[in-house]
Amino acid sequence: METKDLLKKVRKIEIKTRRLSDHIFSGEYHTSFKGRGMTFSEVRQYQFGDDIRAIDWNVTARYNEPYVKVFEEERELTMMLMVDISGSENFGTKNQLKSEIVTEIAATMAFSATQNNDKIGLILFSDQIELYIPPKKGKSHVLRIIRELIEFQPKSKKTDLSQALKFLSSTQKKKAIVFVISDFMVDDDYEKTLKIAGKKHDITGVRVYDIREQKMPNIGMVEMEDAETGEILVVNTGSKKARLSYEKQYQDKVSYFKDIFSKCGSGTVNTRVDESYVTKLLGYFKSR
Repeated sequence: METKDLLKKVRKIEIKTRRLSDHIFSGEYHTSFKGRGMTFSEVRQYQFGDDIRAIDWNVTARYNEPYVKVFEEERELTMMLMVDISGSENFGTKNQLKSEIVTEIAATMAFSATQNNDKIGLILFSDQIELYIPPKKGKSHVLRIIRELIEFQPKSKKTDLSQALKFLSSTQKKKAIVFVISDFMVDDDYEKTLKIAGKKHDITGVRVYDIREQKMPNIGMVEMEDAETGEILVVNTGSKKARLSYEKQYQDKVSYFKDIFSKCGSGTVNTRVDESYVTKLLGYFKSR
C-alpha cells in the first residue's frame, strides 16, 4: 500500500474510532476494569477485623506474631490487544470484511486506553506470533498500532490461539486487561492455555463473524477454498448431509468458544459484521 493511501486509511480509522472512544467507551471501559488489579504495598501487624487470608505466614513466623499483607489499587492499567490475522478473517458478504471490523474494534479499544492514560500493547497472531508491540502510552504509539493493523501482511494463514495465549503468559508478567479479537474458527484445544492466562489477566474474547458463515447455501456443485490451508474442494451444496455437517462443525466451534471462555472465568462478546459492535461492547461493559 502506498504511504499516501495508508495515511488516509489510518486517518479515517482514527476519526471514526476516536469519536467512539472519546464519547462512548472511555467511561464504560474504565468503570468496568479500573481498580480490579491490586499490587503488594507492605506488611503490618495484624489488627482485629483484618482478613485472615491476608496474613503473611513467612513474616508471621519470623516475628512470632501475626502480620498481614497490605495491597493498594493499581492506578494504571495495561491493555493488551490479541488480534487474529489468519486467512479466515478475510471474509465478508456485507459491506465490510471481518478483518476490517476487527481493526475498528481494536483501534477503538486502543484509543479508550490512551484516553485514560493506560498502556496499550498489541499481539498479532496466526499459528505463530506475527508481531508483538510491547505496551506503551501515547497517541503516536496508538497510531503505530493502527498502521500495523491495517497493513501488516502475515506469514501464515493458519490459526493457533493456544500458542498466542502461551506467548501472552510468557511476556506479560503484570496483570493486564486482554481483548482477544478473532472469529474463533480454530481447531486447536486452547482450554489449558486460556485457564493459565486467565489466572493472571482479565481476558475477554470478542468474536467477529459473518451471517453467511453459519449455514451453507444450497447452490449446487461449487469449488470451495479453505481460507487458512488453501485446500480446494468440490462440494455438493445440494446435499442436505453436507450442509448439516458444515453447520455442525461451525456450531461446535462457536459452542467451544463460549463454553471454554465461561469455564475459565473469561468474558465473551459476539458481534456480526453487519451489527453495531458499539452496542455489543457497551452492553458487555455495563454487565460486568
